[in-house]
Amino acid sequence: MKAKEDDKTGMENLKEKTAKGLLWGGMNNGVQQLVGLVFGIILGRLLSRDDFGMIAMITIFSVVANNLQSSGFKTALVNLREPRHEDYNSVFWFNILAGAVIYVVLFFCSPLIAAYYHQPALTWLCRYVFLGFVLSSWGMAQAAYLTKNLQIKQLAQCGMTAVLLSSVTGALLAFLGCGYWALATQSLLFILTNTLLMWHFSPWRPTLHIDFGPVKRMFPFSVKILVTTIFTDINANVMNIMLGRHFSARDTGDYNQAYQWSFKGSMLIQNMVKAVDQPVLVGLDDERERQLRVLRKMVRFTAFVSFPLLFGLGLVAHEFIVLAIGEKWATSAELLPWLCFSGAFMPLSALLGDLIVSRGRSDIFMWCTIVLGLAQVALMASLWPQGIHVMVMTFVALNVAWVGVWFYFVSRMTGYDLLSFLKDTVPFALAAAAVMVATAMATRSIHSLWLLLAVRMVMASLLYYIVMRVARVQMLSDCQQFISARWHKSNS
Repeated sequence: MKAKEDDKTGMENLKEKTAKGLLWGGMNNGVQQLVGLVFGIILGRLLSRDDFGMIAMITIFSVVANNLQSSGFKTALVNLREPRHEDYNSVFWFNILAGAVIYVVLFFCSPLIAAYYHQPALTWLCRYVFLGFVLSSWGMAQAAYLTKNLQIKQLAQCGMTAVLLSSVTGALLAFLGCGYWALATQSLLFILTNTLLMWHFSPWRPTLHIDFGPVKRMFPFSVKILVTTIFTDINANVMNIMLGRHFSARDTGDYNQAYQWSFKGSMLIQNMVKAVDQPVLVGLDDERERQLRVLRKMVRFTAFVSFPLLFGLGLVAHEFIVLAIGEKWATSAELLPWLCFSGAFMPLSALLGDLIVSRGRSDIFMWCTIVLGLAQVALMASLWPQGIHVMVMTFVALNVAWVGVWFYFVSRMTGYDLLSFLKDTVPFALAAAAVMVATAMATRSIHSLWLLLAVRMVMASLLYYIVMRVARVQMLSDCQQFISARWHKSNS
């Protein structure tokens, strides 16, 4: 009897921790995306398409270098059952050393990057932007500690403060005429502020007793995460790489502006779930049936939110882009609906991938990501003469289809059958799609962009809510009950 009571208590504690993590993860990402929305509009109006294109060209080098510096050890620490001080300390000093070495290498490689894109001005821009991963190296172990201990509230406070301060600074510099340097400074200030705040909230501190033994032990796992993350970044930036090489900075800026808006919506959901999924799934590794139940509920929650949000953004793409950042970005508005379609599936791919990692199969995660990356590079390299639209549609189709690859491996590990997965996802996708089609048809006679944007947003939201209520979707009831409980608790 006592064992059953302890198990029930454990389930309630896990449910509460997961719910709180989702709440704070959602708040963190919601605030960051809202701030990003407001200042994205401001920067889109103040800066040129070429300014955004210049930053987009070098993003891939910055993120890959950042991953080389962290080398997957943050994920490795989170994946350990009970990481010790020695584990955190070893990773901390390795990150510092790796960050310094990689920055020196890329400092001298910057002229080669500028030559690849035929943009001499990129040399010093690269050297400035790449300081970011030197700064972030000081906070990797702290971030791992907070994540491992599900201190999502503290991580949220770090992220929300950093994005607000850096965005205000970036907008001010853009107003003063600093061009792409404003975007570069915004990125650096975000990393610096976030790192300092993680030091403030995390009780863990490094010591001068440096031992790289734990790093060596984690290396077989972390190197797979490293390679995977690098290819994930290549997958996300392959269009910028190809467009920057074969087209103009303006064309690159048009695509990147559309991608960034769809990315904001996708990451709002993905980061909310990612804040808790791996720690929770790892903690349930010895309880496979319970782990599968938790995974399915996470899948349903992700589909419940992701499809209406991204499909909705695609619905209002034209009026939103033109009204928010101006007619000069009309080409971006044409690309945004396609990218939103694939963006709706990205949180599901990320969740399934995290389950694979939580089972210790980072090798499968790595090879799936590598094959996807190679396929994208090959397709984009062969299709660029056909134009940007053909490249974007191919990019979208491949990423949507790859959800099936992730699911194949998850089903083999967990027994999550295809019919159950379709039941957990397809009804939300069809409901969201039907709502957007109905809204588009009902509002097609409205000519005022402001009125069209407002009516479509309100109508689509209400229709989706009504469909969920009429269908008596349990996920809607669960979300309402949790929000209501938190509201009453905060006011009691």
